[in-house]
Amino acid sequence: MAAVSSLLSHARRRSAGPVGSATRGTTHPNRLRRMDRWIADAHGAALRRSADPVAVDLGYGASPWTAVELLTRLRHVRADARVVGVEIDPERVAAAAPYARDGLTFAHGGFEVPLGGPTGRRPLLIRAANVLRQYDEDGVVAVWERLCGRLAPDGLLVEGTCDEIGRRHVWVALGPEGPRTVTFAARLGSLGSPSDLAERLPKALIHRNVPGEPVHAFLRDFDRAWAAAAPYAAYGARQRWLTAVSSLAGEWPVVDGRRRWRQGEVTVRWGAVAPRGW
Repeated sequence: MAAVSSLLSHARRRSAGPVGSATRGTTHPNRLRRMDRWIADAHGAALRRSADPVAVDLGYGASPWTAVELLTRLRHVRADARVVGVEIDPERVAAAAPYARDGLTFAHGGFEVPLGGPTGRRPLLIRAANVLRQYDEDGVVAVWERLCGRLAPDGLLVEGTCDEIGRRHVWVALGPEGPRTVTFAARLGSLGSPSDLAERLPKALIHRNVPGEPVHAFLRDFDRAWAAAAPYAAYGARQRWLTAVSSLAGEWPVVDGRRRWRQGEVTVRWGAVAPRGW
């Protein structure tokens, strides 16, 4: 396991209290719509069959919009889905209290995900968006392992980063066993080239976008496929994206299909872009 960040080491030495530190807290309505849409599709079957469809919005920020929206989107898949917004800042938890309702609650906590202890309820989903950007890269594995250890057996952790209004987003999907896939998603009308997404790579990858690293090679090849697909731009950015991703899928282990590509997404296996020596 990679070295643990100084913050997490300090947190372990404390006798009690949430694990982690407060984020900047900035958020906007609909910022995570691309991630939510993907979750509802990719994890919908698990939601429908679960006996306890509980999801966690970890580090929702100064306003609870993302937790409210997550509940709405999950309930399109499972009418009795529940969301717990977890924040390490107690003032943010108090400010969110007026938004609580049937299926939506808020709790004080951090990476320990306080939902009932090791023998209590385990969430089917933990979403941690724009949380790890402030941490050291060498602390990511420890955080992932801690969060994956809190999941239900068929649970999913989604951790990633997006821009301020959700036009560009990259996230890693993990099961209890560890990382599975990486998804690149964009509002295609505002995309200059696929490598524009590099600035939104999650913490595990953002410092590895350098020659010799797999994620750099992936974005390089994606840009080449995008350039080759330039004639299709006359039919719209979506057609150009579809053509580029179709070409890319011949070289990289793309795990989704045209239905998701049409949404401005492409998902690849984690092992193909994981940092060297990971």
